[in-house]
Amino acid sequence: MKFVVDCMLGKLAKWLKILGFDVLYFPRIGDDELLSLAQKEERTLLTRDTGLVEKAKAPKALFVRSENWNEQVRLVLDEFNLWEEATPYSRCLECNVALRDLSRENAKNLVAPFIHEHAVSFASCPSCNRVYWQGTHTKDMKAKIEEILSKSRCFLCCDRPEEVL
Repeated sequence: MKFVVDCMLGKLAKWLKILGFDVLYFPRIGDDELLSLAQKEERTLLTRDTGLVEKAKAPKALFVRSENWNEQVRLVLDEFNLWEEATPYSRCLECNVALRDLSRENAKNLVAPFIHEHAVSFASCPSCNRVYWQGTHTKDMKAKIEEILSKSRCFLCCDRPEEVL
């Protein structure tokens, strides 16, 4: 599933990318341009803007009422039944392209010697050439991902704070 996320939901966009979903996010973009992009690329619009949802007649849209990004992620996963489709660390956080495995040998001249010596695996973005590895922040990120993905689906039951158009 492909998403386009409005500027009010930057953390949601970031975490959906971390979880491996195809997400476009622009910190500054007009409503008409956002709607056009959603329609042209057949992306689902995620927004907290009620006016934007009302304008979104052709593209599919999810109005997210929650202000908490953890809840927002869970709502998206629940609404579109994406719990089993998450593939953490599989997309470039900068340009949204699927990452490719990078051999240790090929990573040698692309990262600092200390990182090359201590990192177990590497990946790279074929678009922007950014290199990824499991750094010191990985433990905290893994815990957060496990927390998000361990929550049961439909955690809000009948009192769901979103509407799908």
